[in-house]
Amino acid sequence: MSGLNASDKGGTPLKTPRTDWPTTARTPDNIQKVKECLAKNRRVAVRTIAEEVRIGRDLIVTQDLGKRKLCYRLVPHTLRSEQMQLRLDACGDLTDMTDRDPNFLKPIVTGDETWCLRYDPEGKCHSIKWRGPGSPESKKARSEKSHIKTMHVVFFDSEGLVNTEFLLEGTTLNASTYVEILKRLLQRIKRVRPQYAKQGDWTLLHDNARPHTAFLVQKFLDKRKFVSLNHPPYSPDLSLLDFFLFPKLKSALKGQMFSHISDIQRNVTTQLKAIPKDCYTKSFQDLHSRSQKYITIDRNYFEEQ
Repeated sequence: MSGLNASDKGGTPLKTPRTDWPTTARTPDNIQKVKECLAKNRRVAVRTIAEEVRIGRDLIVTQDLGKRKLCYRLVPHTLRSEQMQLRLDACGDLTDMTDRDPNFLKPIVTGDETWCLRYDPEGKCHSIKWRGPGSPESKKARSEKSHIKTMHVVFFDSEGLVNTEFLLEGTTLNASTYVEILKRLLQRIKRVRPQYAKQGDWTLLHDNARPHTAFLVQKFLDKRKFVSLNHPPYSPDLSLLDFFLFPKLKSALKGQMFSHISDIQRNVTTQLKAIPKDCYTKSFQDLHSRSQKYITIDRNYFEEQ
């Protein structure tokens, strides 16, 4: 058998050693050569390094040089220094008020809007299954998201849902539409949260999307004497809807095909009602924890949860 020798015990084929390569690859010279290869090209493959330095696939890269290959982490936005300062200020305000008043988070009502699709394909993580050694590899054709969709608006606090609605098909979410949404929110709060009967008994938290910060909306909030919290720009990782509710909701709907918009709305409502109260309470605790972490440790975007 060319290139192979039979073992004395059982005849197991063994590779014939390469005489043109050194038997000990992890030498100071080779370590320096590998370091120079990495300096020239950070994306070079281990196979290419082995061929250039004339060594096997050794542990020089991972152990001697302490390198590991990582891809870029996508973030929502490249933050400028002033935007990072706004994030820091918002997190500092929230943690300070929570530390002074342990019940500060309870009367916060937060809300946002999102598209719910007729069909949202599953990601790779949703197809993970336990398989045995002989199980065939599963494959799935790439699918595209449906263009048929409905816009969902939801508000909640630490006790659960406060108001949820779907915009009529063809409705544009602009300042005037959002004012009407806030009017309906006020009426709903009177029915489901009587403890928030007076303005000032609860606090509004929403992001700074254009419909939320338009002059018409600000005028309405000032007239009704809304108390609101500042939300830093480009910060979905500090938004309760974006890191808690919407991912939880959409994960349950992925891979399902709905016949009509009414079916989408009915299933979304069912999934929302199935979320226990404890999850809403914990999400506010997580917001406080994220704010503390941003101040003391990270000062950057959080990994997607």
